Amino acid sequence: MKVPVTRYWRLLSTYLKTRKTQFSLLSIFLLSGIGLQLIVPQITRRFIDLAKGGAPYRSLIFAALGFLGASLVQQLVSVLARYMGEYVAWNATNDLRVDLARHCLNLDMTFHNDRSPGELIERIDGDLLTISEFFSQLVVLVLGSFFLLVGIIIALFAVDFRVGLLYLGFSSATLFAFIRLRNIAVPYDKASREKLSEVFGYIEERLAGTEDIRSCGAVDYVILGLYKLHFALFKLWRKAELTHVSIRLIAGVAMSVGYAIAFISGFYLYQNGTLSIGTVYLVVHYTEMIARPIRILTQQFQNLQNIGANVERINDIMSIGSKISDPGESSSAAETREKPPLKASSVSFDSVSFAYIKDEPVLKDVTFHLKRGKILGVLGRTGSGKTTLARLLLRLYDPDQGAVSLDDRAIDSMPLSELRNRVAMVTQDVQLFGASVRDNLTFFDPSVPDAILKRVIKELELGEWFNSLGSGLDTKIDVAGKGLSAGEAQLLALTRVFLKDPGLIILDEASSRLDPATEGLIEKVIDRLLAGRTAIIIAHRLGTVDRADEILILRDGRNIEQGPRQTLALDKTSRFYHLLQTGLEEVLA
Repeated sequence: MKVPVTRYWRLLSTYLKTRKTQFSLLSIFLLSGIGLQLIVPQITRRFIDLAKGGAPYRSLIFAALGFLGASLVQQLVSVLARYMGEYVAWNATNDLRVDLARHCLNLDMTFHNDRSPGELIERIDGDLLTISEFFSQLVVLVLGSFFLLVGIIIALFAVDFRVGLLYLGFSSATLFAFIRLRNIAVPYDKASREKLSEVFGYIEERLAGTEDIRSCGAVDYVILGLYKLHFALFKLWRKAELTHVSIRLIAGVAMSVGYAIAFISGFYLYQNGTLSIGTVYLVVHYTEMIARPIRILTQQFQNLQNIGANVERINDIMSIGSKISDPGESSSAAETREKPPLKASSVSFDSVSFAYIKDEPVLKDVTFHLKRGKILGVLGRTGSGKTTLARLLLRLYDPDQGAVSLDDRAIDSMPLSELRNRVAMVTQDVQLFGASVRDNLTFFDPSVPDAILKRVIKELELGEWFNSLGSGLDTKIDVAGKGLSAGEAQLLALTRVFLKDPGLIILDEASSRLDPATEGLIEKVIDRLLAGRTAIIIAHRLGTVDRADEILILRDGRNIEQGPRQTLALDKTSRFYHLLQTGLEEVLA
């Protein structure tokens, strides 16, 4: 596998275009530092020749002061170059991190179903952390070392063309060998990073299921699985490290050859009077300086092999396109958005079929129409396709066949932002963020004033709950959401929806698993929320659909019955009537 530097550079050059000023300063510091590194040995050479030739004490003092001044300035410029390199690298790769995270969030759910959160965390944060660290060294160390090497060769040509030719051949052969060797470890390093992502995913999933694992006595089994993953990771790492060792070995041999060239050529040219003793020192010193950039380039070529795997993985993700196409916002859509939105939306499913896995359909030819302002109760056993209806309405997936419409407009013709502003969903499991109640209500939108938040809380008659939070809107919720009870989390989620003011609300058994008092409060909030809006209630209990106007019963992905709730409840031949009499499981089996 070949991962050319140009591919790596193309990945980051896009993010450097907005930082031209900082990058220009970095280039100035870098080139100035290289120039000073070449000048300092020249001052030392002059000092040696002056001392050997019996020059006046005054001349030696000036040479020594020049050496000290040039060395201090060179150190200062090197520090500034390193600082600017870190600054540019971290800012550029942070921009890349944001784009990568946004890209992943905008991909359809099939992408996320195939990858665990732990794997994505490792790619978005782990891979980019490695790239950022390398990039800060790429400019200062890799490019700096390369230009320093070129400068040394030019300086050696100025000393004697024969010495210059010797070191030009030596440096070219050494770098050519490294370039040939640099891709050896990429497959192993990429496999290691993939396996590390698998380890992160394994740990994340097992930690999420700690209660079940412990209650089932499966702790030892989980540890065994972790051991197997780490052992596989170790074998991949060992293969990659062996290639790194061989590159370091070649570098050591090459530098021994370089020193031999310096001593032999220096002695020969000094003996025949071509070079002074100071110039011989200069050749030896430049040889030592050549060792440093070659050593650095060797180490960074090893890092480049690792980075090659990171770049490949990032390019792999960035090349994935979403199966959900966003048509964008046309001028007509913009005009529509500027008009006051309808408070209720009609919903239509026209012969909709869908499968998460090919040839295993979850929905089969589902057709129904829900008028504006009506409430549809959806019933069915687990796996009948109830939640899939909601996912299709939010365009987390697109149907394989048929069409889904909102207000007689196909939702795949709407901009995703418009669609998801008009449709809101509340589930049993509320996603909370480690932030204030304000940020959790507004999804970190600072433009929503506190006055509106408090008005909505008052309108929903949640003043008592709000006052119990202690610090009000500034109440902090920890990352695990332990700052709120399940009921409080549901109230927060319902308030979010009220702030969003959508035309269609989907409730996936939002009031289940709560104590009667809290459930009663939430039912009141739901009544206020659904007033004048269209709603779909995905029910697991019959009591949940008491407020529904229409009933839709699914079985094996098909709508086996649909109609007005009151009519079906009185029709002794309907499935809903028997459902009320005998229970969900028996009727739908």
